[in-house]
Amino acid sequence: MKANWKKVLMSGLMLGTAALTLAACGGGDSDTAASDGASGKDEAAVAGDLKLWVDTEHMDTIKGLVSDFEKEYPDVNVEVKAASSADAKSEVSKDPEKAADVFMMPHDQIGQMAEAGLLYPVATKQAEDIKANSTEAAVNGVTWDDKIYGFPYGVESQVLYYNTSTLSEDDVKTWETMTEKGKIGTNFGEDGANYIFGPLFMSNGNVLFGENGEDLQGTNFNNEAGVQVLSWIAAQKDNPGVVQSADSALSNLQSGKTDAFLSGPWSKNDVEKALGENMGVAAYPTIDFGDGAKQMKAFLGVKLYGVNQQTESPLAAMALAEYLTNEDSQMEEFKNMGVIPSNKELQENADVKSDAVAKAVMEMADPEHSVVMPKLPEMVSFWPPMDSIINDTYKGNIKPADYQAKLDKLVADISKEVE
Repeated sequence: MKANWKKVLMSGLMLGTAALTLAACGGGDSDTAASDGASGKDEAAVAGDLKLWVDTEHMDTIKGLVSDFEKEYPDVNVEVKAASSADAKSEVSKDPEKAADVFMMPHDQIGQMAEAGLLYPVATKQAEDIKANSTEAAVNGVTWDDKIYGFPYGVESQVLYYNTSTLSEDDVKTWETMTEKGKIGTNFGEDGANYIFGPLFMSNGNVLFGENGEDLQGTNFNNEAGVQVLSWIAAQKDNPGVVQSADSALSNLQSGKTDAFLSGPWSKNDVEKALGENMGVAAYPTIDFGDGAKQMKAFLGVKLYGVNQQTESPLAAMALAEYLTNEDSQMEEFKNMGVIPSNKELQENADVKSDAVAKAVMEMADPEHSVVMPKLPEMVSFWPPMDSIINDTYKGNIKPADYQAKLDKLVADISKEVE
């Protein structure tokens, strides 16, 4: 496959050469990077010195992939440096001209970075390939304002880890049965509850920033379904099967104080150490808010590479980003780092499907089980009040009579444009 990959890259990259070069030289706005063009240039056009930022734990895997890339593109030199993908926006914003040409980033920063002119829109041919080869969720994750702004290489979602010696596969299918027959350690009462339980509102039929996550006025948590969610959260304080656990979640699981734990693929190794051969993994259970069973949802994240709008070598940067997210590279990330691929064919790979965590995440990636984290810049205003309302409802600091007013204020606050 690698022998043909260069030809695939070149055929697509050459379609966008003229437009990319024009944008890079300041002869057009960034949107032109996503249009088709023809330049007649050959492979020599893919040249330059690039800086690549990746998460520290990915360094060894990525350095191997970069070495292969440089063999296929001898006129491109790549310097790989460690940098937190979670801080991509803040780090690139400091000095875009000195920042990396290509960098790992989470999809929920795309809206902010695209609006700030920090990201190159992906050229049309590469965008078409991404749409054809990636899962629907991954495509949604890298799309902003109808343009694709990144190259996806993985998807992630929280799943349910549980102790198979105390809970069965059937026990964990519903929240009610799970907490009757065992105990779940999870966080309702401290910072971070927003990420875990904010999606409860979508589980009960509501939307956050509209159906596509891009409508500032599209949140409808302040309705009867939203009030039901708060009532359910409050009831968990008196549920003997729920143990408030934030930093202690893993230790409680290992000691046997709890039997289940909500987390993502990043916790796989730690849970294996805690439970050994008794580690079970499943998609989220259903929840009854009062009107019958509803599928509990989680936020879905897309892992991707972005290309710096200020890069001096846009063709080389695009080639590198595409190479690092091709099928072979995604397989290396899966084997070495446990990253669940965004490539549709790889998700059908026997090795991927036989991995318990990957199987659960792929099930969670279905729209029935998750909601793609909104990319709207105003998401920054969602997290603090969401934490507050979940924490205070769980602790009993917000009384049922005040649920509606609190939800009204939440929706009003997050529906204002970020200044």
